[in-house]
Amino acid sequence: MTLILTGSPTRYGEDHFTTDNGLLATVQAALPAQPKVLLVSAAPDDRKFTDSVLDSMTACIRNSGISPASVVMLDRRNAGLARELVRGADWVVLCGGHVPTQNRFLHEIGLRELLRGFDGLVMGCSAGSMNCAERVYSHPELPGEAADPAYPRWLEGLGLTKLQIIPHYHQVRDMVLDGKRLFEDVIFPESWRHAFYTFPDGGYILSRDGLETLYGTAWEISNGQIRQITAENQIYTFMNVIFISPHFPQTYSHFCAGLRTCGANVLGIADAQYYELNNELRGALNDYYKVNNLEDYGEVYRAVAWFAHKYGKIDWIESNNEYWLEQDARLRTDFNVTTGIKSDRIAAIRNKSEMKKYYAAAGIPTARQIKGAEGLAKVKAFVKKTGYPLIAKPDSGMGASGTTKIHDEKELEAWFGSHADNAGLFVIEEFITGLLVSYDAIYNSKGEPIFENNTVFPTPIMDIVHDNLETCYWANKTVPAKLAAIGRRTVKAFDIKSRFVHLEFFQLDRDREGLGKKGDYVGLEVNMRPPGGYTPDMMNFAHDTDVFQIWADMVVYDEARKPQGEQYYCAYAARRDCYQYKHGHEDIMTRYRSDICMAERVPAALADDLCDMAYIARFRDKKEIDAFFAFVCER
Repeated sequence: MTLILTGSPTRYGEDHFTTDNGLLATVQAALPAQPKVLLVSAAPDDRKFTDSVLDSMTACIRNSGISPASVVMLDRRNAGLARELVRGADWVVLCGGHVPTQNRFLHEIGLRELLRGFDGLVMGCSAGSMNCAERVYSHPELPGEAADPAYPRWLEGLGLTKLQIIPHYHQVRDMVLDGKRLFEDVIFPESWRHAFYTFPDGGYILSRDGLETLYGTAWEISNGQIRQITAENQIYTFMNVIFISPHFPQTYSHFCAGLRTCGANVLGIADAQYYELNNELRGALNDYYKVNNLEDYGEVYRAVAWFAHKYGKIDWIESNNEYWLEQDARLRTDFNVTTGIKSDRIAAIRNKSEMKKYYAAAGIPTARQIKGAEGLAKVKAFVKKTGYPLIAKPDSGMGASGTTKIHDEKELEAWFGSHADNAGLFVIEEFITGLLVSYDAIYNSKGEPIFENNTVFPTPIMDIVHDNLETCYWANKTVPAKLAAIGRRTVKAFDIKSRFVHLEFFQLDRDREGLGKKGDYVGLEVNMRPPGGYTPDMMNFAHDTDVFQIWADMVVYDEARKPQGEQYYCAYAARRDCYQYKHGHEDIMTRYRSDICMAERVPAALADDLCDMAYIARFRDKKEIDAFFAFVCER
């Protein structure tokens, strides 16, 4: 199917299709020499109006140099023949009129199903274009509708596109209905977490082989603002973004929803059945490709290749997940996707041993380190410089998995004994005492931060996992200036752009020779993805914003468009099912009813790090955090 969405295919007052922006040529290229044309009425019970539309549209088609074999109007009079008429048509034109009226008629005749598998041209005009959307935004257009709270603003459409348009820009831009300005008072407030596209008559959107392109002068309305995205004789291709494993963690559906709001073509690849995806994710995805195994590179490669064949050039490939970073980079390399890290740079952000080189180049202190591959004797010599304890951890890995604290020579020898076959996959570092903190940020393509956050971890994840402790940490109101400075230097050293980053540092609890003074920051590791678990949600609560949308804005617009509100401290306190606690769930919800932002069970896959039941609350005063931790976790 070829789909063309217009306000009107003619310029105002003309009686033929415009040649501007190539519209007439696009229509002609999609049709046989003598097409059978089926017009679908927007006023099926108004015979006089419908007949006038039939006459004027027939004349317009002929005046445009198209010689139709037949032109038939589908309205109430012949609705019973809808199936035969659609099947016999080469060109279906959805006429303009009142959106809800036409919408009801389209559902009555079952046009959504009748168009399934249709191989011709579908063209929308005004209301007809609006009703092509999966979810139709039906703004008020007649007197009384803007003031009527029962007027249906959102309708189920034909599902031919995810795009929602506002036709006839020049005619409706300054319209006032029921004392309300259509744009400023109605459409703008309803554009939050949506994207509407508006353009003058003569402009259009072409959807063919899954690729949607906008031709001519147009504006995007989103999050209460309007911006011009194209000028006359320009085109705007909706960005193709492939999101790998968008269903896990579950909150990653928010990233896809943000991309959809920005008008991106969101293409998902995962190993789950489509019906297993949550409603938000299904609504955000333009297309979905299920693989049997995400670990099988060949299978994932074929999925990307299919999307590239179907939708054209792929603009982004991303998972925002540490586990898939290397695969993401390989896919970008193989498909020449330039908006992200490629295979030649993946070691620098995955291997802790490689990170050291970049820290050093930027003059950022880090713990001394030796590779396990050096062997027991050399590690013993290393210990003479650093002393015990040591930390052994996978060179390439995430979280606390595989990390061991070594207290003395006996434990060191035992560690090498138990890692005889894979010691070379580990690095061994001196143990640094201090407060674990993170610098979390979203950077644009110029290497500039468009969002920054600081999270504080009083108890390291390694201790939480190894000792089966409760998880308690918090997001700061602001980023300390000293941390922001070293975080930005780190990003610059690694030459990171257009990414969400999670950088971990130790804030020294005492002076350490070669590292710094008490309160200084020491580089621990870089993570070129969002922080895990519920931390992105905590950022939203702490800064009264939406980091998922900010990231999506970065991808599509290369800037942040989501403002921040009042700043808070946001605390995470979670407990384990294996312990008995003094205060029950209802006690917590009662005491902190005005502070709780989220309370829910943690997915089993995350429970080692994040426990089983999590409570997230925000406070204006930092002093309230410790009391919250104590109350939730008191046994």
